[in-house]
Amino acid sequence: MTIEAWLVIISSIISLTGIATYIRDTIASRSKPNLVTWSLWAMAPFIGTAAALAAHQANLSTVRVFLAGFAPFLVVVTSLFNPKSYWKLTRFDFTCGAISVLAIIAWLGLGSTQWAVALAVAADGLALLPTLRKAWNFPETETGLTFLAGLISTIIVMPLIPRWDIENSAFQIYLLVANSLLVLFIYRKKLKFKK
Repeated sequence: MTIEAWLVIISSIISLTGIATYIRDTIASRSKPNLVTWSLWAMAPFIGTAAALAAHQANLSTVRVFLAGFAPFLVVVTSLFNPKSYWKLTRFDFTCGAISVLAIIAWLGLGSTQWAVALAVAADGLALLPTLRKAWNFPETETGLTFLAGLISTIIVMPLIPRWDIENSAFQIYLLVANSLLVLFIYRKKLKFKK
C-alpha cells in the first residue's frame, strides 16, 4: 500500500473517531447539533460521491468524500432520536441553509470544474455559519474534540494535494480554516479569550 493510501486511511480513522465522540455527546445531550449545518454537510459529499461513481472516477479519495457525508448524516439521525439534543433553529439558520442549497443546485448545473468547486466550498461555508455562530455564543453545546480531529485529519491529507489550484486545494483549505475557527471558538474561554 502506498503512503498516500495510508494517509487517507489514517485521516479517515481520525475523522470517524471525532464524529463518534460527537455522536456520543449528542446521545448524552451534551452536544446540540444545528440540523441545518449537519444536514447540508451530509448532502454535498453524498452528491460528490454520486458524481464520482457516475463518472466512473471512484477511488480511495471517493471513500473519504463518502465518509465526509456519512458522518454528518449519522449526527443528524442521532439527534432526531434525542429531541433534547438538537439546537433550536432561527431565521439566520434557515437563510444560510437556503443559500447553501441554492449554491449546491448551481454547483450541480455548472460545466466548469473551478466554479463547481468554488460553489461547493461556498455551500459548505454557508452551512457552517449557523454552527460557527452557535460555537461562539454557546461553546458548551459543541464537542470541540470532533473539530480538532477534523483539523488534524485535514492537515494529514494536505501533502497529498497534487496541484495548488481551485479544483485540488480549495476544499482542503476551507476545511483547514473551518475546523480551526470551530476549535478556536469552542475553546476560546478555556484559552482565556474574551468576547
